Amino acid sequence: MSRWKLHTPEGVQDILQEECMVKREIEERIEGVFQSWGYYEVQTPTFEFYDVFAGESGIIKQETMFKFFDHQGRILVLRPDITTPIARMVATKLNDMLPPIRIYYIGNAFRYDEPYQGAKLREFTQAGIEMIGTNTPESDAEAIVITIQALLASGLEDFQIDIGQVEFFKGLMEQTGLDEEQIEKIRVLIDSKNSLAIEELIDSYDIDDKLKATILNLPSLFGGIEIIDRAEKEVVNERARKALENIREVYNILLDYGVEKYISIDLGMVQSLNYYTGIIFKGFTHGLGFPICSGGRYDGLINEFGKNMPAIGVAIGINRLMSALDWKGVGFNLSTVDTLINYKAKGRKKAFQIAHELRNQGLAVEIYPGECSEEDILTYARSKKLGGIITIYDEENIELYNLDTDKKVKTTVSSLLARAKSKTESGE
Repeated sequence: MSRWKLHTPEGVQDILQEECMVKREIEERIEGVFQSWGYYEVQTPTFEFYDVFAGESGIIKQETMFKFFDHQGRILVLRPDITTPIARMVATKLNDMLPPIRIYYIGNAFRYDEPYQGAKLREFTQAGIEMIGTNTPESDAEAIVITIQALLASGLEDFQIDIGQVEFFKGLMEQTGLDEEQIEKIRVLIDSKNSLAIEELIDSYDIDDKLKATILNLPSLFGGIEIIDRAEKEVVNERARKALENIREVYNILLDYGVEKYISIDLGMVQSLNYYTGIIFKGFTHGLGFPICSGGRYDGLINEFGKNMPAIGVAIGINRLMSALDWKGVGFNLSTVDTLINYKAKGRKKAFQIAHELRNQGLAVEIYPGECSEEDILTYARSKKLGGIITIYDEENIELYNLDTDKKVKTTVSSLLARAKSKTESGE
């Protein structure tokens, strides 16, 4: 037997029954929120041409992509994210739709470097929305509010959404006169909140002392709306001031939605400058060392596919969210099998008919395949934590065994079906 035949590759995992049920439940709850806001689902291919992700605005590093060749020698990649394929889709297939175009997706993406529980998850599930064709504070706020409602619907209550604005940082850098390479070095250090390294790097550049102090303060510009007031006193650059005005306007809209308790301002959040063009945000919760969701405005991405359309979106990491919910002990009432049917030789045909009737009434019914001893049936039913066993003896005689009360009742087929229908209609 091959050495690797019994193993999965590094970074992928089997998702077993109960965990899979939890995952599906979370996805369905989030999907319900997306649909309630008027978003429609789309699906993109699992793999694309490498060129789709190789544009100037790309946020995914090429070395993190899974690449392979087709039979014609063209480079393909497993999609490292879903937003970029949606940008391609919108530009080529939905460009005649009147904006705003509201889209949602739930699907798997593939990268070499996705952090997860102290390891790297290379296949992971994302659920997200994209609002395309509008560039307004209202659309920015909508994306943030939907994110909050989706996280709440999943069962998570203790979380925070940090909001930033990349134009604020770009405005400050505009004043410095530094080149792109120098600016990128500063951005990386600020985004990682490495204050000592920031100071050391800034001191090596010829920058005005007041501006230098503002840049050094960026990692500490975190908190409530008062952060905007504080930042406005420190900046003179018009681009940076407009960014602060944008955050304030979005925040005021969030106040109208009544979600301000979930919001923090973080002017030291400076993600990819080529990809994001305005508001950016991330979601965090205690016990998890990385964000459970991230989003922002990316007005230049769709233009790379030949259509100039503004857009904002967010992606929720389902695997990370599951870890957070598990860590916090959030439980789920999962739908399981309602009953197990066991039959004797003369009751086989009737067992199939009864199972069909019960399923039509909305019950989940499992049939034990073939005859076996009562002891084996009990062991099996208890291992699956089933509530009861129905034993079919012949065309009319059956026995109900309630495993919770350990009581057995003899009855008839007609009585059983009438009783089951009554319980279903009453919602018991």
